[in-house]
Amino acid sequence: MSNIDQAVKQRIDDLIQSDKVFLFMKGNPQTPMCGFSGNTVKMLNDLLGNQYSTFNVLEDNAIREGIKTYSDWPTIPQLYINQEFVGGNDIISEMFNTGELHEMLGLKKPDRTPPEMSISDEALNHIKEGMKEAGSHKLFLSIDDQFNTRFSLDTPKGYEVVATVKDLDIYMDIGTAERAQNIEISWIEELQGSGLRIKNPNEPPAVQELSVAELQDWFDTDNAENPKIYDVRPEDKVAEGTVPGAKRLDKNAIEEIESMDKETPLVFLCQVGQSSMAAAEYFRKKGYTKVFNLTGGYNAWND
Repeated sequence: MSNIDQAVKQRIDDLIQSDKVFLFMKGNPQTPMCGFSGNTVKMLNDLLGNQYSTFNVLEDNAIREGIKTYSDWPTIPQLYINQEFVGGNDIISEMFNTGELHEMLGLKKPDRTPPEMSISDEALNHIKEGMKEAGSHKLFLSIDDQFNTRFSLDTPKGYEVVATVKDLDIYMDIGTAERAQNIEISWIEELQGSGLRIKNPNEPPAVQELSVAELQDWFDTDNAENPKIYDVRPEDKVAEGTVPGAKRLDKNAIEEIESMDKETPLVFLCQVGQSSMAAAEYFRKKGYTKVFNLTGGYNAWND
């Protein structure tokens, strides 16, 4: 640490001491700017939700270079827990999958029981055909915390959970294993093309359309659990008028939502009901089970 500027060192000290779990990364948790940072964020989200702090090193070159000297570690991301350096993405991945990271955070060790899965014969044949030239690579399944799903070929590192479906071995991390329970893998032929289809019963329910009349009925119903309403439009538009009780969807509102129970009713609106759907879909994929989009947006409410 001898070559680090003392002012930079003090800034890093202050950042690390600001939270129990602190991540130096490229980008932010909502928009990671490199795959390694994105992968680390997914693991922390699995374990902690949004209960950790980050610093975007792309916005401050002094911190970006200084943290490498400070930690004696050449790459980003870098994770600190209780002011102690843990490691980069590869180390964090291994600790996450073995349960060591859970223990360090005071959490219950993960269940490494392979999930029950089903696959159609046609899907199995297509996958095997595609793996003929795979060599030592194995079939990996990834389902992230937003239920984005993909298959890939990779070399096992030794700590993966392996599910055997018929005579096919599918490798996955423990987060995927939890989200893959009882998925159904099939093969579809459509006009748009053919390919694998995965039906996942663990994925949160679809965003529901909510009419202005239904929202008004919701307001008028005694003892009903009123929804939390968020307006995604710019600040000046919201200032001109919005639905009663609505808050603008800004950084503070996002943090507020992320601290709520996943069964809290959430309603999103914009001017006409289109851009609000993207916000609704984002939180649906985060696991919220009662997500609504206001049909027609503020225009419909105002009319």
